[in-house]
Amino acid sequence: QARLVESGGGWVQPGGSLRLSCAASGNVFVMNTMAWFRQVLGKQRELVARLTPGGNTNYGDFVKGRFTISRDTARNMVYLQMNNLKADDTAVYYCNAPSSIVSPEYWGQGIQVTVSS
Repeated sequence: QARLVESGGGWVQPGGSLRLSCAASGNVFVMNTMAWFRQVLGKQRELVARLTPGGNTNYGDFVKGRFTISRDTARNMVYLQMNNLKADDTAVYYCNAPSSIVSPEYWGQGIQVTVSS
């Protein structure tokens, strides 16, 4: 059974850093396109970062060079390094494996990130 499990969230002060991890298992392989999304209660889920099989990345406009998505194919893990966090980054963050011709879309359960002083 395919699973995505996030970890590494929590509380951090403005200006701080967090590293989110996503462990993929089952029919999900991080060598494919992987992404991180986030959602604030009452708002639409938005793209944070996406990583393609070729290593190309794209980020939400709000990232402005503060976040980095990466992967470890040997461990089947995806990461989101978040630096210089702001209060507006407070959200539930989701790991995402987009659908493909051989696989449906998968989502992790989400993990809370809170940035406050």
